Amino acid sequence: MRQIFFNIGSFSLRSYGIIVALALLLGLGVAYTLANNEKEKDYRQYLIDIVIYGLIGGLIGARIWQVFFYEWDYYATHLQEIIMIWRGGMSILGALVGAAVAGWIYTRTKHIDFWKLADIAAPGLIFGQSVGRIACLLNGDAYGSPTNLGYGLVYPPGTPAYSVFGSQPLWPAEVWEGQWDMIVFALILMMAKWRKWTTGYVFLAYIILYSIGRFSLEFLRGDSPRVLALTTAQWSSVAMIAVAIIAGLILRLRSPRISEES
Repeated sequence: MRQIFFNIGSFSLRSYGIIVALALLLGLGVAYTLANNEKEKDYRQYLIDIVIYGLIGGLIGARIWQVFFYEWDYYATHLQEIIMIWRGGMSILGALVGAAVAGWIYTRTKHIDFWKLADIAAPGLIFGQSVGRIACLLNGDAYGSPTNLGYGLVYPPGTPAYSVFGSQPLWPAEVWEGQWDMIVFALILMMAKWRKWTTGYVFLAYIILYSIGRFSLEFLRGDSPRVLALTTAQWSSVAMIAVAIIAGLILRLRSPRISEES
């Protein structure tokens, strides 16, 4: 675990920013590479734009989710810190919602199919999330709870995990989430290659599968507030699964037959 790769004078090159930037580039590369049939090639020109819009929307959504669903008790008395994203946390679930909203707005302005573009982007999104969890490991956040078994991840001083649990061995929650993301990547990649799904189903499968994994791994997390025995992220995961299922039913009703181009 290494929060800072190296220092140049007063400038510190932090591992978190480098890994997140790498995750964005790799995710974009995966999406661009997989959009290789004739119908999807027409959408390649929008991928860089959608990354920019999605990044902006994701940052806003991630911060809103973190402030209002995770740490409102603190920010209610520190309103001036809400916009200080460099001093607080970001929620990946909020980032997904924010990016999806930004993507929908973008597709409306360009008069293109949101669901088609979402299907193309989905494998790249989950691949980028998997790489991004490496940043959490190096930074010592998104950590697990104590294993109480004498083994687990031990975080060094200076990390958020150490500040809460000290040198206790913790469950490798962020590592396992990254591994689950790679499983989801493989599953939706197979779905995308089959091409016999209602348009939008690859993206919705990504949302559902990721949320199932996140819900399960939250039982091992040590940094999440709980409401009625479940963490905020678990309630968010349940809501996202429900919305994805409803959206899938609506899409299916609108397209009762699987067309040749889907």
